[in-house]
Amino acid sequence: MKTETKVYEQGLEEYPKVGIFISNLLMLIWIALGTIGCWFLSPIVALIYFAFAIIMVGIVLRKLLCTSCYYYDKWCCLGWGKLSGLLFKKGNIEEFNTSIGQKLAPATYGILTLIPLILIVISIIQKFAVSKIVVLLFILLISFYSGAINRKKTCAKCKMRLMCKGSAVHPHTNINLKK
Repeated sequence: MKTETKVYEQGLEEYPKVGIFISNLLMLIWIALGTIGCWFLSPIVALIYFAFAIIMVGIVLRKLLCTSCYYYDKWCCLGWGKLSGLLFKKGNIEEFNTSIGQKLAPATYGILTLIPLILIVISIIQKFAVSKIVVLLFILLISFYSGAINRKKTCAKCKMRLMCKGSAVHPHTNINLKK
């Protein structure tokens, strides 16, 4: 099945900066909680997790996805189009869906979610602590909110929703774009 190479005209030209700030704050909290979750079992694993998160989310995926996105050098839902514009040269929007980033992004976010969850459970089995349960619950809450609720809201307003394989909304769903 060939993916359309046209933008969703009703999508936002640029996302509100308040939403960008909140989304990035949640991303940082999520990575911090994941790092803490890994730390419960091993400080070395925690440092590797943190480095992986920063490199993959902040650099690799920005290069592989954002350079070919409509929002390159614009304020997308996370502001990463602007970051990509500062770090890399513009790619071709027609290559967005054939980028290895389309497969790497869900794998990266899956790893960043599952590894801390598994390690926290192992550390709870080794030695119970309420703090471990709290971190586990917050990771689950942030992951659910970011991956289901917020993602669906931002994808619904995205100019790339017609061509993005990772869109959380059906490409032709009509929604009210007003707040």
